[in-house]
Amino acid sequence: MVKEIINASNAPAAVGPYSHAVKTNKTLYLSGQIPINKDLGTIPEGIEAQTRQVFANIQAVLDAAGYSLADIVICEVFLKDMNDFGVMNKIYAETFEPYCKDTGYPARAAVEVARLPKDCLIEIKATAIKE
Repeated sequence: MVKEIINASNAPAAVGPYSHAVKTNKTLYLSGQIPINKDLGTIPEGIEAQTRQVFANIQAVLDAAGYSLADIVICEVFLKDMNDFGVMNKIYAETFEPYCKDTGYPARAAVEVARLPKDCLIEIKATAIKE
């Protein structure tokens, strides 16, 4: 198995010893993305802004690997507070709809966790497969 390490210049730097993504054959495994704004180095306030930033970071990693949101087959969503699920779910649907409306959305899990890196409210990891 050949692994290709993906580090996206348009995504915030990794917060630890990991790569933004690893590609094997046609599968891209994205590390969990938290809502750090690459340009400012800050985390926006509130679940809506944080969810949008996470998707911007995911998009940056996908772009660096030559993939798109249409290639994502599963997402795992980690929430600090499950009461934020409705807002996250609305933004999630808006984000994927242009890519998945006719073909179906990716599989997904969403769980509440005790704590996330940098005390953010959300983290999302994904797996993508390119035909």
